[in-house]
Amino acid sequence: MTTLLEKAFDVARQLPAEEQDELARVLLRLTGHDDARVELTPADFASFEGSLREADQREFATDHEISSIWAKHGL
Repeated sequence: MTTLLEKAFDVARQLPAEEQDELARVLLRLTGHDDARVELTPADFASFEGSLREADQREFATDHEISSIWAKHGL
């Protein structure tokens, strides 16, 4: 293992477990070993169901709302 990778792992060890898992998922994806699965919570499923309902009812964000979101994130 290279010194740089060892340093990255040392830093990662200090992160909360959830952030360590996310880093592991990214590393697995980057190396072509994408066996990591994301488990959805009941809240995730509820959010998706709500989004689908809104789409079915043609309730979409306005151009202004989308622009505001992009601006908020500096995009």
